[in-house]
Amino acid sequence: MKVVVIGASSGLGRCIAVGLGKRGARVALMARRKDRLADAAVEAGADALAIPCDVTDEASCASAIEEAARELGGIDALVYATGIGPLVRLVDTDAATWRRAFDTNVIGASLVTAAALPHLVASQGTAAYLSSISASDTPPWPGLGAYAVSKAALDKLVEAWRAEHPQIGFTRVTVGDCAGGEGDAMTGFNADWDMDLMTEMAPIWLSREYIAGALLDVDELVQVLDSLLRLGPSASVPTIAVVPRRPA
Repeated sequence: MKVVVIGASSGLGRCIAVGLGKRGARVALMARRKDRLADAAVEAGADALAIPCDVTDEASCASAIEEAARELGGIDALVYATGIGPLVRLVDTDAATWRRAFDTNVIGASLVTAAALPHLVASQGTAAYLSSISASDTPPWPGLGAYAVSKAALDKLVEAWRAEHPQIGFTRVTVGDCAGGEGDAMTGFNADWDMDLMTEMAPIWLSREYIAGALLDVDELVQVLDSLLRLGPSASVPTIAVVPRRPA
């Protein structure tokens, strides 16, 4: 199985790329940070590829996908794990922040998909996109409005691609609270957050029971994705939710 993982230099993307590689897939890892990407590729196996890609740049997406297809000998599956979640009240969310969220979480996903489409059509492959419980299972979390709105747009984007190309298995993967792995594999989702604002917002998230009170084991997410990507060309799984079990 020949897989491209976008956002593979850190966090869940890195865990997914390394995990798929250890399960026998040949993986092309893509992200902006080349140094971290190279280290992750070593973990993913001797045949893994490290290919720099900026999802906000259309030319970068096209060239990175073509390099992956050439070196892998085709593409059977695509995993879009890139995502940013700025912590900011909506009233304080400026145009630049909105654009950055949509450029990364939505537009980048479509640019990568468009570039990979001929290869996915040839293999009747699968494309999976990491979404969020805040876009579908819970109301938007206060302070993370831009993130929730962009992920809701991503969900609709996946449906739109499926409507136009039903021969490809387009799947939305809704992911619950997950810290990822250790070191560079740990989630950096909240790395740039204003800690004072988080201290104010966290009790609200807890009181509304948006937070499960437990963290998803990232290996379970990788196993679900590995099984999904190996279902083959006849499979059609519109959506999967991988969330932690709430404590009793």
